[in-house]
Amino acid sequence: MADDLDRRIIHGLSCSPRVSFRRLSEVIGASEQTVARRYNALRRGGVVRVVGLSSPAARSQSEWVARMRCRPDAVGPLADSLVRRPEVAYTSIASGGSEIICIVRSPAGTARDDVLLRQLPRAASVLDLSVDLLMHPFGAPGTAGWTGRGGALTDAQVRQLVAGRPAPTGPPLAATDEDLPLLEALAEDGRASHTRLAEATGWSAPRVARRLEALEAAGSLVFDVDAVPERLGYGLNATLWLQVDLPRLQAVGEELSRHAECAFAAAISGRHNIMAVVICKDPEDFYRYLSGRFARTEGVRGYEISVRVRRLKLAASLVLHGRLIHPALA
Repeated sequence: MADDLDRRIIHGLSCSPRVSFRRLSEVIGASEQTVARRYNALRRGGVVRVVGLSSPAARSQSEWVARMRCRPDAVGPLADSLVRRPEVAYTSIASGGSEIICIVRSPAGTARDDVLLRQLPRAASVLDLSVDLLMHPFGAPGTAGWTGRGGALTDAQVRQLVAGRPAPTGPPLAATDEDLPLLEALAEDGRASHTRLAEATGWSAPRVARRLEALEAAGSLVFDVDAVPERLGYGLNATLWLQVDLPRLQAVGEELSRHAECAFAAAISGRHNIMAVVICKDPEDFYRYLSGRFARTEGVRGYEISVRVRRLKLAASLVLHGRLIHPALA
């Protein structure tokens, strides 16, 4: 089981995915050798993967949140077929095994039904389908999502890690064909060294460094840290579907994004206008959150809960037997 040092390392990487082990060790107060050894053990064990991805905005893509209620006998095969599609991410089975929740990326401007129904290889097994546009994620850019509440970094430590990170300076620019080997290598290992990336691209290490900086500054390249909360001691994952008073939409979304239990919060279209992914240790921990900090959030008129039963896919990793793996290895 991961300990507080492991959680501090994961939190630090979520704030600055390509930070050097030396700098990370200085901020979190452990030796460079220890930090490197712990991270490599977490990665080999399938607990954590740092990945670099071409941003949906740079590819002129929209993101849609799909909820599918299915026949029980069809949930597993349908979900497994969805996770093999590169345009489908963050896929899970919830609600006692009767619901599939996923994010689908599609060209901006494509009609909703055309985008999603064609993704379903066995549409007849879907009893009910809701599709909502993911409009706006809450939370400050460049800050970490959920990384395990124990052992989290202080605000001062986070500021040290994010200082100097390139901030997007304009509209995202699409990556070129020349960038594809670079992006493929980063999707396998977002912390790959400049030397390793130079080998993958045939470029020089200085050219790799310049291109990484340019892509990240343009918002074309984003980094994510995929992690398995269950391996960090947090076994209950749930999605809250909230109905929020419109004047309070931004305030509620930002407040939720600051909750230690909240891994992700975004404004969406449809009957519910905010979705929030919450991660807790167990049902009692989840109840304490709902009846405590969440209950004090003003502006929430109603909510539904989908409790996750099985996690299948994250940003760029499949979850197989509780381990993160590259999709190409499945």
